[in-house]
Amino acid sequence: MNFVDGTIEVQSFLTVTLGILVLFLGKDLNSRFRLLREFTIPEPVSGGLLVALVIAMLHLAFGLEINFGMRARDVLLVCFFTTVGMNASFSDLRRGGRSLVVLLVLSIVLMVAQNLLGIGLARWSGLPAATGLLVGTVSLIGGHGTTIAWAPQFASRYGVANALEIGIAAATFGLVIASASGGPIARYLIRRHRLAVPGSEPAPEQASQSCGQGREASAAAGDGGQVMGSLDFLGAVLAINICIILGSILQKLMSDLGLFLPLFVPCLIVGILLSNLLPRQGPKARFRWPSRTPALALIAEISLGAFLAMSLMALQFWTLAELAGPFVLILIAQFLLAVAINLFLVFPLLGGTYDAAVIAAGFSGISLGSTPTAMANMTAVTQRFGPSYKAFIVLPLVSAFFIDLVNAVLIPFFLRRL
Repeated sequence: MNFVDGTIEVQSFLTVTLGILVLFLGKDLNSRFRLLREFTIPEPVSGGLLVALVIAMLHLAFGLEINFGMRARDVLLVCFFTTVGMNASFSDLRRGGRSLVVLLVLSIVLMVAQNLLGIGLARWSGLPAATGLLVGTVSLIGGHGTTIAWAPQFASRYGVANALEIGIAAATFGLVIASASGGPIARYLIRRHRLAVPGSEPAPEQASQSCGQGREASAAAGDGGQVMGSLDFLGAVLAINICIILGSILQKLMSDLGLFLPLFVPCLIVGILLSNLLPRQGPKARFRWPSRTPALALIAEISLGAFLAMSLMALQFWTLAELAGPFVLILIAQFLLAVAINLFLVFPLLGGTYDAAVIAAGFSGISLGSTPTAMANMTAVTQRFGPSYKAFIVLPLVSAFFIDLVNAVLIPFFLRRL
């Protein structure tokens, strides 16, 4: 840890340690405050946002700024999506075929609507039209990474002063709202329509009591009543490492062909392929490829929880001061648009089932925040109400494979027409 000119630089290893502490803090907060449990706020969100608020108060009081090293956090993201792929089966993908197409189409509808709404409100408010696009899919769907990549063009070519600061503030706003809204939306849908977990009899309230507090494994990977030993855990780590190594090679091959994808995407692909193409070995084999095992579920939960805790504790809330009245108006309108599409299109068109409600929680994440936020929202819901394998297959495929590609096409398309 270094302190230079009022800024504390925290190395990656210490960031992981702090992230784990923040995750424990979130678990404690959720156990103490019933409201957080009732609205299924993810534990890393509870702890991460509280720490980010404390850091923001220190910044306002003393001018202190903390920069966290995030290399290890990014590794955790890759590990998590690798487990998602390893838990996928071709039969699940076939069953999710229609839902996959419907969710993709609705995601594109949302993205086009976000940009049209943002541009329209910006012009109405007297702001440059490009500002509305910046506070549209650039920052909300694209997040901080896409914002940083596009901000220089918005500033130099389209007259958006402080484009980077505005975009980062909008992305931060979206991430916070996405983290806090997914759980309540799913809870409302489950109770309003009295939805039950597929293959189970209890009503949602009963499922909440039986699945909520004692369920440690992510719903992305069922435990099947198995017992986990040290070799099971070590085997899961080995399998994840194999997928990441092969995923890195696949990413390089794709890059050579002119198609760049974040590392977690090819790792997810490799995980799906290996889990479905490798032969099933007998029970006496020393190493069996893990899929939907307790060890894999545990690694998935830890990876996602620590990743999101580190991401949220590092938020710089004071950047939201860049958002003046018109920007706040646009962001509130974007939130209401996302909620409306979620409730009146996503949920009913996906069948109005329990799986559709879980996907709605995730859709809140990708429409305003990020794919990890979407996964955390769905994990919080399924930990309380019960598993949804379909949701954890359909939504990551849409968000990981298609949304960034569609956004990369939509942003220049709208810019050319401003």
